[in-house]
Amino acid sequence: MISTQFREHIAASEIDGVWTFPDNPDAIPRDKGAYALALCLGGPVDLEINRTCRGRLMPGWYFYLGSARGSGGLAARLKRHFREKKKLHWHVDRLTVQTIAMAALAVPDGNECELADGLLATPWFKIALAGFGSTDCRRCDSHLLMAAPD
Repeated sequence: MISTQFREHIAASEIDGVWTFPDNPDAIPRDKGAYALALCLGGPVDLEINRTCRGRLMPGWYFYLGSARGSGGLAARLKRHFREKKKLHWHVDRLTVQTIAMAALAVPDGNECELADGLLATPWFKIALAGFGSTDCRRCDSHLLMAAPD
């Protein structure tokens, strides 16, 4: 489960949302909005998304920032991320199938770029892999952050 420490670090960034977990999918808001998907990797993961987005992620906590503006909103998107078996469609799918723990902070009416700004403004988060999850974003260098060691 995600530690109290990370919850406090995220709260310090003044992001207001609802924590949700794979074992309680009915508690996820159905609103449209954004989310921070917390992923714990138990071992190294090598990724090659494209020529410019590749690298090795080491064990630890990562935070993928995404949006859910379609049908079903946050509930539909996060339930999909929480599923173990799924077609690998988005960049983050390559991580969700390799995690040892997941949680999400659902932010109704939120914006993933603003979530990235808020987390990167703290000393506790940094970009994990440039270009990851942000190929259609002209503002952000990445939508995948890693928890910086204390």
